[in-house]
Amino acid sequence: EETQRETAYPDGKVEKILKNGCHLIFFPNGTCKKVGSDGKTVTITFFNGDVKQIMPDQTVIYYYADAKTTHTTYSDGLEVLQFSNGQIEKHYPDGKKEITFPDQTIKNLFTDGQEESIFPDGTIVRIQRDGSKTIEFNNGQRELHTSEFKRREYPDGTVKTVYMNGQQETKYVSGRVRVKDKDGNIIMDTKL
Repeated sequence: EETQRETAYPDGKVEKILKNGCHLIFFPNGTCKKVGSDGKTVTITFFNGDVKQIMPDQTVIYYYADAKTTHTTYSDGLEVLQFSNGQIEKHYPDGKKEITFPDQTIKNLFTDGQEESIFPDGTIVRIQRDGSKTIEFNNGQRELHTSEFKRREYPDGTVKTVYMNGQQETKYVSGRVRVKDKDGNIIMDTKL
């Protein structure tokens, strides 16, 4: 672009005003600030390779050159971090976080301490504040893990529970109940 005016300052800073209305400011340390002709778009290229852009809507995009990471802050408070490995993190103004991993697993961290992970195969894992975990498999099976037991529910209605003492209880949709001790010995079986 053609320069309309150039000013050199005693501190070593040089300012150029281009004919298209852009302002360029060169600092002695190698940093360059460009103010767009609209007066609202600002791009700062730092001496270390980092780049900060301020858009007219006040969105701020900061690129960290060493980490190859982009951090975008929107005017509504949403922050999005994009890492060089493909991971994307969204930090919402209410405190919720959503992380998309390179394998496309999505993890949601809620402000109340709950977590939810959605895996590419459709499996969903939810962790409550008390540490209990619910796993929903793509084949229709469901598991519940608590401090007292692990329970698997099958699509046909069968429910198998394994207690912390090792005892197992299987309830079939027919009403049959089978209980085994920790060693697998049948304690009770109500065959119908």
